[in-house]
Amino acid sequence: QKKVFTSFHEMIEQSKEPVLVEFCDCRCRPCQMMGGILNEVAPSLRDRVKFVKVDSEKYPTVASKYQIGALPTLILFKGGKPVDRIEGVVMAGDLKSRLE
Repeated sequence: QKKVFTSFHEMIEQSKEPVLVEFCDCRCRPCQMMGGILNEVAPSLRDRVKFVKVDSEKYPTVASKYQIGALPTLILFKGGKPVDRIEGVVMAGDLKSRLE
């Protein structure tokens, strides 16, 4: 179910669950690969982790706030604060074990 927030920061701060944010660009091949991996992992973790995708081309201020250089970059937020960061493509099993 999609929920509308007025800002990115409101969304990550108000979430009861940790939020995994994928910073990507839809034209980027590694981002497309990571999107497929996230689609594979998300169903088994959906009740414990919220998954969000941010197009860094459309939202450059959010991307620059978190110093996104490489794409894709995943940042895990808990209580509105970044607690883990993964740059580049990571395999489904590795991602799942980092999130559990």
